[in-house]
Amino acid sequence: MVLFAIVAGLMVDVPRLDILNETIRNLFYHVTSWFAMVFLFLASFIYSIKYLSIGHESDDLLAKVFVQVGMVFGVAGLVTGMLWAKFTWGAYWVPDPKLNGAAIALLAYLAYSILRNSLTDPITRAKVSSVYNIFAFVMMVIFVFILPRMTSSLHPGNGGNPAFSSYDLDNTMRIVFYPAVIGWILLGLWISEIKFRFEQYKKSHE
Repeated sequence: MVLFAIVAGLMVDVPRLDILNETIRNLFYHVTSWFAMVFLFLASFIYSIKYLSIGHESDDLLAKVFVQVGMVFGVAGLVTGMLWAKFTWGAYWVPDPKLNGAAIALLAYLAYSILRNSLTDPITRAKVSSVYNIFAFVMMVIFVFILPRMTSSLHPGNGGNPAFSSYDLDNTMRIVFYPAVIGWILLGLWISEIKFRFEQYKKSHE
């Protein structure tokens, strides 16, 4: 699905819109990366709650892995978003609530990794990290999905601006976009599974 989305995203006909023009193809990469990031952060959030409830070490490890892989997709979404902003808004970064909220959310998850590395006791690290991870997810939801909708924003779907799907995501683009979302999420889960097994292997040979 990912390969299909990459190839089809470059070749499929897209609506000819003012300003956006061919850059609307970035929808297949920018938005899908964010979908994958949110899904992986949600999985990490669930496993952190599960760890605090049950206390299985594997749940904490899964929470960590999902954050790490989610960060990769988050950075990809941020970079593709900056490139898109340059073509549509004239600058790589503008003082927009959505962009600033996304940056704050990623910094919060970066702090999660720093926090984990600063704690040496495994049980303390797992408990503190799980609590912080829950806080980071809630903060991500607030800064990325709630606050931008309550303020003025250039970003589609926020600040009174229509989302792409409501005015220019035609049927041809939908054929690529929805499989791409699924493909990016499945890719994230596959990478997470590989990293989880690798982390387990390292622990068993320490």
